[in-house]
Amino acid sequence: MIISFCSNAYILIEAWAVFYLVFSFRSQLPWATCNNTWNTGNRRRMLAMSGGIEELGSVRWELALCLLVCWVICYFSIWKSVRSSGKVAYFTATFPYVMLLVLLVRGLTLPGASEGIYYYLYPDINRLADFQVWIEAGSQIFFSYSVSEGLLHVLGSYNEYNNNCYKDCFWICLLNSGTSFVAGFVVFSVLGFMAHKQGVPVETVTESGPGLAFIAYPQATALMPLPQLWTVCFFLMLILLAVDTHFVTVESIFTSVSDLFPKFFRGPVKHEIFVLIFCLFSFLVQLTLVTEGGIYIFQLIDFYGSTRISVNCMAISECLAVGWIFGEIN
Repeated sequence: MIISFCSNAYILIEAWAVFYLVFSFRSQLPWATCNNTWNTGNRRRMLAMSGGIEELGSVRWELALCLLVCWVICYFSIWKSVRSSGKVAYFTATFPYVMLLVLLVRGLTLPGASEGIYYYLYPDINRLADFQVWIEAGSQIFFSYSVSEGLLHVLGSYNEYNNNCYKDCFWICLLNSGTSFVAGFVVFSVLGFMAHKQGVPVETVTESGPGLAFIAYPQATALMPLPQLWTVCFFLMLILLAVDTHFVTVESIFTSVSDLFPKFFRGPVKHEIFVLIFCLFSFLVQLTLVTEGGIYIFQLIDFYGSTRISVNCMAISECLAVGWIFGEIN
């Protein structure tokens, strides 16, 4: 269930990134000015938010098309199971590092970057007394390491019996946390530049959650020379990261189901048909997320379904269950 919720949440972020990428090729970036026809009240070009979750409104067909593109990419990434997903992962897992390096070099050479990096490396220690900070931190670690979600168990089943899992765990933790640490320099160097250009403290331009990727960072890149280039690099990197996470999540669902019912879902054509039906059904269900009230559904799934409370409780329950069944010695 948690994996399904993660899939629903991540596919929408991927669709947003595709939407932004398309508009990044315009000569005038839409988010660089407030003189657009849609800049009235609280309405935004992408979301066109309704008054609440009880008002779903109409489907945003531009976002629906982006959602369809995401599911098409997902289908052709996993339609041959690990034979295709493994090959796709070579590109989706490595190329973002090239984009990350390009954005890092560019960010560090911007005026005011040092202010953002200082804000990143010297946080407010008093916030450690806030229990919410610990919940968010634990949730991020669980999500980024795929702990308590079952992904590692499912994908690990494809390894050889004598595979050195300790070495794999070490490198996964090192690369994951190392990448997150370097990505912080990429983001906060640009936010420091944005704060420098506006003459305000860095904390006034920072955002949390999706707002950082879809509001703060695009606004900052719009202030740079050649803004289209840096915006394309950023959202291309974001799309590849989202694609990688999404098709791995969906692949784990297929693997679990096919292991339970091998006669029905294992075969030269059976797997492809099952994947196609699942992707098509998921696309139709997730059309509710690209309505005018879809952002409220996304926030419910993100906060209660795929991260934070559910993942933390699941991790504690799994630790207690393992300890109870196998004992402290085993």
